[in-house]
Amino acid sequence: MADKVIMLGNEAIARGAYEAGVKVSSAYPGTPSTEISEYLVQYKEDVYEEWAPNEKVAAEVAVGASISGVRSMACMKHVGLNVAADPLYSVSYMGVNGGLVLVVADDPGLYSSQNEQDTRMVARAAQIPVIEPSDSAEAKDFFKAAFELSERFDRPFIFRTTTRLAHSQGLVELQERVEMPDKPYEKNIRKNVMMPGNAKLRHVEIEKRNLELAEAANTLPLNTVEMNDTAIGVITSGIPYQYVKEALPNASVLKLGMVNPLPKKLIRKFAEKVETLYIVEELDPVIEEQVKSWGIRAIGKDIFTVQGEYSANMLRKAILKEELELKSPAEAPQRPPILCPGCPHRSVYHVLNKLKLHAAGDIGCYTLGAVAPLSVVDTTMCMGSSISTLHGMEKAKGREYIKDWVAVIGDSTFLHTGVNSLMNMVYNHATGTVLILDNSTTGMTGHQDHAATGKTLQGDPTYAIDIPALCKAMGVKNVVEVNAFDIALLEKTVKEELEKEEVSVIITKSPCVLLDKSKKPLYIAHPDKCKKCGMCMKPGCPAMTRNADGTIHIDDTMCTGCGLCETLCKFEAIELVKAGE
Repeated sequence: MADKVIMLGNEAIARGAYEAGVKVSSAYPGTPSTEISEYLVQYKEDVYEEWAPNEKVAAEVAVGASISGVRSMACMKHVGLNVAADPLYSVSYMGVNGGLVLVVADDPGLYSSQNEQDTRMVARAAQIPVIEPSDSAEAKDFFKAAFELSERFDRPFIFRTTTRLAHSQGLVELQERVEMPDKPYEKNIRKNVMMPGNAKLRHVEIEKRNLELAEAANTLPLNTVEMNDTAIGVITSGIPYQYVKEALPNASVLKLGMVNPLPKKLIRKFAEKVETLYIVEELDPVIEEQVKSWGIRAIGKDIFTVQGEYSANMLRKAILKEELELKSPAEAPQRPPILCPGCPHRSVYHVLNKLKLHAAGDIGCYTLGAVAPLSVVDTTMCMGSSISTLHGMEKAKGREYIKDWVAVIGDSTFLHTGVNSLMNMVYNHATGTVLILDNSTTGMTGHQDHAATGKTLQGDPTYAIDIPALCKAMGVKNVVEVNAFDIALLEKTVKEELEKEEVSVIITKSPCVLLDKSKKPLYIAHPDKCKKCGMCMKPGCPAMTRNADGTIHIDDTMCTGCGLCETLCKFEAIELVKAGE
């Protein structure tokens, strides 16, 4: 009898990759997809896993492995698919040799993202088929099915998940790995070289393949019909299926495991059997618009929102018109997002705030520099955008305009897409100042390694990219490394670099405090020496609070011993009483 274990959705996907005989996986960490690769590492004897510099590279690595004849995959979050869009649209024309699946995790509710885009819309534009599971068991089984369908129809597939599925648990039945023989590589210029003449022919071919897949979707076991009371019928997919079953246990349900292309015949047949048809899908009306275009009457976004996550209670209210009397949840203390105690970004932002500078920001922990009391980051758009944004400001308004502006970007994000932006600044005679906040990790997603940390996803030592040397190699003449906690030197350096009439890069090199597991230095505050000036409070460290009389207290359970507060205190009211070990 097969073992059954409880798994997170992301863990189940990793297990599905292992059982499907996947041999190559490439990814860039992005919540809620990150843990897939971290779970996959346990199978490194059978599967090669890596962190790529960005999602475009990850997708291209997976495509290359597929061309060579093995099953391969790439993992990313929904905004990462934007970065991978270039290879995505072209590999759609090319097709596959070994099965090829891109896992893309959407984030309804914006738990950790800068937008709420729907991957199904991108997939439709790229003509890529999409499979979406509803629980952990399906996450594993559907992932295996995705590879079988990929090879059967010569199509790359997107495997769509959401935050709720990625991070919820369910019972999964373990099976043995299927060792797939490598498919032989055959040189095929017309299929694999996307020059215009070949692409025209391939477009015709994929249209044919998509029609075949759409017809097959009507009978695929991924799509299931549950006929119950026919007064209410629901078409749904993914996690919303769970809400439908909870809110409408007696309704008839068509659960779609394949959401692109849709099974037109199956949907029409189901619609004819029910009195009132609802379409329940989070985010965009992807299913709804297609169903209505076929002349099928259905109720969807006219009563459901296009924003955020759904819930069983929301469906009860919208469909059954139930006025629910819900108990008010217990009042929990507000916990706004804030940089950790001892975070090196805090000291950098303190200096920038003191100098009354604006920062073009980027994606990472350091985005929190936008909120009080630091309030330095003025813009945040997407990975790598800070440097290009600063450059655009200068070209629009001139050098004088950006004398009180800098760009801030993390080490992982710099290697992701910041390199090209910095190259553009040098190439096009910019004069801006860029701060690379190097904390030696991909901190925002849980401390993953990257090309400059010296360690691979599999834990092997490797060459660590020399970021200062890389900047110099691109032609940046002014490259300065500064300890993030040396605020006097950092302030002096920022002032000096802002005055230079060419591109400058300041690298604040201080590891993320959570990477250091040694015992921390211990600081205490002396109320009798405290002048209540509040200088030590300005960086907004959560370990610093005021006593009832206005003097300062340091919570030693939170303090990481960075020493920033001692540096800021001019009255010796804060003392180091025990050095770190």
